[in-house]
Amino acid sequence: MTIQLDALKANSGARRRKLRKGRGIAAGQGASCGFGMRGQKSRSGRPTRPGFEGGQMPLYRRVPKLKHFPLVNPNAFTVINVSAFNELKADSKVNLDSLVKEGIVTSPKYPLKVLGNGNLKVKLTVQASAFTASARSKIEAVGGTCELLS
Repeated sequence: MTIQLDALKANSGARRRKLRKGRGIAAGQGASCGFGMRGQKSRSGRPTRPGFEGGQMPLYRRVPKLKHFPLVNPNAFTVINVSAFNELKADSKVNLDSLVKEGIVTSPKYPLKVLGNGNLKVKLTVQASAFTASARSKIEAVGGTCELLS
């Protein structure tokens, strides 16, 4: 059986007549049209502006909008500068485990992020979760490589 557009119609009882408000007491919604007698909610137009909470300080004014408020889900990293890699042997692979073994990093709680402070003199293969642009350029300038870990 195929459905044809000209044969479509609503189910019985699905479509009701529009209520004619304010057309006398017999209509069921006469005079005040179901809005009650008086008060803010019975007036024409929108009763209150969006976000109005009855005089209570609204949410958009309670929430802090300035800088320096703590992030809800911050990304935490174990950070290390490029200058700390100068003590390592050339052509070695550098990751969080090797840095702990060397004693350069003492608390490897979070993933490693390499920052670009200082100068690098040795060629290394660095594996980290994040690199700053300056750190990446300094590592690659001496012939090293940067490998991103997921």
